[in-house]
Amino acid sequence: MQLTVWTYEGPPHVGAMRIATALEDVHYVLHAPQGDTYADLLFTMIERRAKRPPVTYTTFQARDLGGDTADLFKAAARDAFARFQPKAMLVGASCTAELIQDDPGGLAKALALPIPVVALELPSYQKKENWGASETFYRLVRALAGPHAPAPGTKRPAREPGSRARCNLLGATALGFRHRDDVAEIVKLLDSIGIDVDIVAPLGATAADIARLGEADICVPLYPEIAGQAAAWLAKTFDQKLVRTVPIGVGATREFVAEIAEAAGLDASAILADMPTRAPWYSKSVDSNYLTGKRVFVFGDATHAIAAARIAARELGFTVVGLGTYSREFAREVREAAKLYGIEALITDDYLEVEAKVAELQPELVLGTQMERHIAKRQGVPCAVISAPVHVQDFPARYSPQMGFEGANVLFDTWVHPLMMGLEEHLLTMFRGDFEFHDGAGSSHLGAGKSHAPASVAAEKPDAAQDAPIVVAAPAAAAAPVAPVWAPDAEKELKKIPFFVRGKARRNTERFSVERGVAVITVETLYDAKAHFGR
Repeated sequence: MQLTVWTYEGPPHVGAMRIATALEDVHYVLHAPQGDTYADLLFTMIERRAKRPPVTYTTFQARDLGGDTADLFKAAARDAFARFQPKAMLVGASCTAELIQDDPGGLAKALALPIPVVALELPSYQKKENWGASETFYRLVRALAGPHAPAPGTKRPAREPGSRARCNLLGATALGFRHRDDVAEIVKLLDSIGIDVDIVAPLGATAADIARLGEADICVPLYPEIAGQAAAWLAKTFDQKLVRTVPIGVGATREFVAEIAEAAGLDASAILADMPTRAPWYSKSVDSNYLTGKRVFVFGDATHAIAAARIAARELGFTVVGLGTYSREFAREVREAAKLYGIEALITDDYLEVEAKVAELQPELVLGTQMERHIAKRQGVPCAVISAPVHVQDFPARYSPQMGFEGANVLFDTWVHPLMMGLEEHLLTMFRGDFEFHDGAGSSHLGAGKSHAPASVAAEKPDAAQDAPIVVAAPAAAAAPVAPVWAPDAEKELKKIPFFVRGKARRNTERFSVERGVAVITVETLYDAKAHFGR
């Protein structure tokens, strides 16, 4: 293990906590010392859950190590069953308790509890949180749905004529990034196609729901890091259709609709012809010219990082200069995605490596986790969060999915607005001496010839020594200044400035040139004027 200030993932037993907390009637008994009991903080303070997570700790202390810690675990498991009456129980050890090798699975089996008990062997010093969540969900699915599996090679019976296809949405967990809203969006989308969602698991599911996961026709792992392994087993064991496309972004959502409609034997042309999203208009608008080619750095879990890079490049016209993940189990997929953009993937769980890469690439937008948010802030770069790990501000009270057509709208707003606000700040700085931004900088087109000097200056009363009239001779008529000529390279550079401020940039540069007697405006003159008005 590595001692660090920040970490992208916790130990694997935190992943098991996320599965247990997402379920309705499953309890997790964790063999852990005092100090490892922080589940309440994770789920009530960060995710704002209204109830405590279903986790019971043995909470042994240093003085207990000289006695029988196995008895402590058995007592904790027995008491948890009596108090909470779960329909299934998960048992395991934290990273510290793993060292004393008490075998929670064997101890729980010896108790002969009248419910399914799933023993978790999560190697804390080799694996991390997402792997722990995936392994826990897989073991739970096999333990509860396995007894209902048909004989190997059995074909699924055909649906009754006129009945709607049923699918399961898998992978949404507690402490997941926008999982609640993603599920709601995809359920609504599938209903519009004509497909019923039978079970969402583990989020909101019961032990009985897990047991009947094999009844659905279609299996959809929305988050492959969590549900990929369990979904593959369900599809193979119960002869279910497996839909692998993750619907993040307009293009991926269209592909998802087409894939799941084909699996259900439906025609999705109507829903694809009338996409309920406002994001694509941007690529057809004049405004998109400003953001075309913006350099973006992407980092997060594999699913969200790959999707974000695709959206950035194909749907928003950005240039992806960096792509990486901390999900080592999906390093191959991220490397393949990076090849599409002619770059090398960054596979690391060290945020200092990520920070060094951002500093090297100097992107204009960072799409990442809460760690990248801090990294970007220190480097003065706009950032949008696209992936866990996240902080409390990324569990909004409002509806804010990442998936589906509405998710595409949310992503557009979240990514484009930081860049547009950055443009606004840049323009205010560049033209703050202009009459439209500064009261004392001259007349405005709203009131030609009117003075914009502050009222306090205009109304200032002269002192006694200045009461006498002062006669000032009229200045001689000045010769009209000769308008400077623009060099071709300067004109070309001027065209790179967004059209809605290009005229102002031209006027300011010409005024700057006239005041300094510059006859020919070059690229250097243009940037000198920019620096002058941006002081």
